[in-house]
Amino acid sequence: MYDLGKKQNPYGDDKLHDACGIFAVMSRSGRTFSGEIPIRAMENMHDRGNGLGGGYAAYGIYPGWPHLYAFHMMFEHKSAKAETEKYLHQFFSSMDGEEIPTRPHPGISSAPILYRYFLGPNHHLLNGLSEDDFVVQRVMHINQKIDGAFVFSSGKNMGVFKAVGHTEDVGRFYRLEDYEAYCWTAHSRFPTNTQAWWGGAHPFSTLDWTVVHNGEISSYGSNRNFLEMHGYYCTMHTDTEVITYAVDLLARRHGLPIDMVCKVMAPPLWRDIDRMPKAEKDLYTTLRVIYGPLLMNGPFSIVLAHQGEMIALGDRIRLRPLVAAEKDDAVYIASEEAPIRLVEPKLDRVWIPKGGEPVIVRLDDAAMAIAHPEGRSAVK
Repeated sequence: MYDLGKKQNPYGDDKLHDACGIFAVMSRSGRTFSGEIPIRAMENMHDRGNGLGGGYAAYGIYPGWPHLYAFHMMFEHKSAKAETEKYLHQFFSSMDGEEIPTRPHPGISSAPILYRYFLGPNHHLLNGLSEDDFVVQRVMHINQKIDGAFVFSSGKNMGVFKAVGHTEDVGRFYRLEDYEAYCWTAHSRFPTNTQAWWGGAHPFSTLDWTVVHNGEISSYGSNRNFLEMHGYYCTMHTDTEVITYAVDLLARRHGLPIDMVCKVMAPPLWRDIDRMPKAEKDLYTTLRVIYGPLLMNGPFSIVLAHQGEMIALGDRIRLRPLVAAEKDDAVYIASEEAPIRLVEPKLDRVWIPKGGEPVIVRLDDAAMAIAHPEGRSAVK
């Protein structure tokens, strides 16, 4: 269904063997950074990608619309845009739309129509659903049912920007130096087992949850089956999608604290659980029994983000690189130390997170109140 700027493999390989690059930064105090910072960091890791996908997620960029859902949309043609707008008018009581600002760039081609809408749900149509569940249903409908339309971001006061191309070129194309955010995540992608297309680049998003991922999820089949039983439909043709939906299910819908979410996806080994004190052993046994199909097998380093929180997590035996660093109120995550030192040479601390042990960064209370005045908690 989705062509949306697909790009054929220029190397003629059945499978491309290359690296992925991850960079993220967040200020605990809510201090904002220009998009120039993640662009420079990703440019430093240029050789980790191959130009078949790159993107960014930014939090705090829409302070003028803090209560509205920001839908970032890709359209193959004008009729898809018209059909989508007709659908949105049926379900949302307020709706402002505009083109997403871009500039011509030699490294970016075959761009779809890029538009963003700021939407408030029609409360008369919720029928007992939360606003978030209502929005997820609308996104799933558009991505499944409207040919040539794709929602690639749908959170409040945040947005995803992605394309087929090198990540630094994607940033220049979207003019990200014009944005200020308290949290940025970025990714250079090559498709491990899937065709390159605009919607298939990272970050992946549902509501304000975003995921960037280096690695390969070999448990994709069982993960996908479990998620589809809970109403999530995997239409983006990549294994990273299941991470995004798993986090939304576990954290938002089931209310698990984020450290427990991480222990579902990268749990302790059974031999380690058997050696735990009884209460801890019972907890981890329960998590593995109930959520066993959401265990993420395979090599991975991921950065999750949502309003007020950023989480980095590697697989249990560290098959993919991940480096963390701090400077004053800012925490940096990257695939390598070099891009961090490029944008912040004088670091207070640098460390390599242990496999399966998350690095969790949160806005302080005062910053949270400013960034998200509606008062929705970032931490379950």
